[in-house]
Amino acid sequence: MTQLAVNQKAAKSFKDILELRYEPVAVKLVKENENFPAGFEIPDKQLSYCQSVMQARHGGRFMMPPEAHVCNVGASVLGMMPVPEKVASGEFHFMQKVHDTIDATKRMIDESANIPFKTKGTVVCPLKDANFEPDVVIFVDIPERIYWFSALYSSSKGGRVQYSTAPFQAACVDATAAPVSSGAPNISIGCMGCRKRTDLKQDEMVIGVPGHLISSMVTTLERYREDVLPKANRSG
Repeated sequence: MTQLAVNQKAAKSFKDILELRYEPVAVKLVKENENFPAGFEIPDKQLSYCQSVMQARHGGRFMMPPEAHVCNVGASVLGMMPVPEKVASGEFHFMQKVHDTIDATKRMIDESANIPFKTKGTVVCPLKDANFEPDVVIFVDIPERIYWFSALYSSSKGGRVQYSTAPFQAACVDATAAPVSSGAPNISIGCMGCRKRTDLKQDEMVIGVPGHLISSMVTTLERYREDVLPKANRSG
């Protein structure tokens, strides 16, 4: 089975069984020594990374080298460039007046995950259209849908699931860098940037799942369809 066929099967399972509002989004972080996958084009105008993700859940397909990224914060988190000085110091996000002090803002930046390797761009598209193995798959939906990923992740390993989030950088840090660097899913309840730049709705949240977990989650989800999901109240 080709990688495209594998991704199409996974996307259909997630979409049908969980009754998702949108398409799962596949993200490839293109390393310096890799080629961009075939079949994707640079967008007509610059996009922030969060805009590319939110548009991809509606069908958007983007090849995004550094010059296609309008947001240097996201581009630096994703390994395309050094972190800008004003971002690293906390000054940039402090201007949003969310934190009481610049030190509090800097602590948020210091504790944020970053991609642990250099990249030369991103490819972002619906999982069903991905002819590559994703580094991360991002899901945007209401909390009831996102809840099931905690169950899928812990079904074999048990224990409790921990997530890391902040008022900023929902797509680039929380849903991409954190799961890629930790190897575990990570949730965001949104951020200032996403809620300003994209169509993320008030009742929606985001989760990023490392690509290597997708296959096992689909297997578990198929079982849930028969003996777990029917027991839950999924209305609303």
